[in-house]
Amino acid sequence: MSTLFQPYTLRDVTIPNRVWMPPMCQYSAAPEGPAAGAPGDWHFAHYAARAAGGTGLIVVEATAVSPEGRISPYDLGIWNDTQVEAFRRITRFLVSQGTVPAVQLAHAGRKASTERPWKGGAPVGPDAHGWRPAAPSAIPFDERHPVPDELSLDRIREIVGQFRAAARRALAAGFEIAEIHGAHGYLINEFLSPHSNHRTDAYGGSYENRTRFALEVVDAVREEWPDDKPLFFRISATEWLEEHGWTPDDTVRFASELHAHGIDLLDVSTGGNASGVRIPTGPGYQVPFAARVRAETPMPVAAVGLITDAEQAEKIVANGEADAVLLGRELLRNPSWARHAARELGGEVHVPDQYHRSV
Repeated sequence: MSTLFQPYTLRDVTIPNRVWMPPMCQYSAAPEGPAAGAPGDWHFAHYAARAAGGTGLIVVEATAVSPEGRISPYDLGIWNDTQVEAFRRITRFLVSQGTVPAVQLAHAGRKASTERPWKGGAPVGPDAHGWRPAAPSAIPFDERHPVPDELSLDRIREIVGQFRAAARRALAAGFEIAEIHGAHGYLINEFLSPHSNHRTDAYGGSYENRTRFALEVVDAVREEWPDDKPLFFRISATEWLEEHGWTPDDTVRFASELHAHGIDLLDVSTGGNASGVRIPTGPGYQVPFAARVRAETPMPVAAVGLITDAEQAEKIVANGEADAVLLGRELLRNPSWARHAARELGGEVHVPDQYHRSV
């Protein structure tokens, strides 16, 4: 039988297969007003289609813990109860299809307040629903981005509290798994990296200081998240910098620490915190980073990065390089990828009664 279509259990949650959908922002929420940050019809249709297509786990896109934590004014958020109620519609449907609903809790840091990608993705100000971003240090992401405000110690404590509150709301919204976004140059990643963190206090300088904020967030979320439900952490395993960046060695070291703090799985990606770097992309180009973490630490991992066909995904899991695969663009192109892969590999997935003619 196909390894890709074997169930996978973390704590008391069993995911029906190893074909998972990573968080991919849709930039389709209202930017302000009563429905700001709440999922709407687009989000429901988008996630429902992938659940009906047999995807075992869906991680809802980066969902901000505060209005200022959004990547764009059009991002999802989970800082109020209106948003919680809107998410329940999605989580209920995912569960009805046998899919496990997860959510990525996020703060964009210095990369916040930008336009939607199809409109250029440039930073926006108050005249376009934007705001001034904040970061560990007053260092802009690139020449297009404004210099962010350096976070005070009080603001750091406040943001940790926002992650805590977001975890409570995520549970109320019906999510079975929460993922903390520590990758791609957003706030937690900015603290981790010496490239973006030039602080001289307890949150900067040494490895121990640079990881302090991330571990405080993990501890706060884990305290709110039930013991029987898993908690994930997404990390950029490398910044693709020759020096003064977060490295694969750092990732291996940190993975063991995260595991000790109650993280159940590391979602291993790369890049995003340094502009203008050359990344050697190709099929499965990020899988070796996940495989190393899995081999050298007690942490389970999920692999991402140009995983496109069924045989490739099967080998990654069967060979022990990862415990699951996260397919991004392929699931945008084909919501029923899991069903088609199961047919090719001799696996089984849930098929809605309405779609049995397609089997």
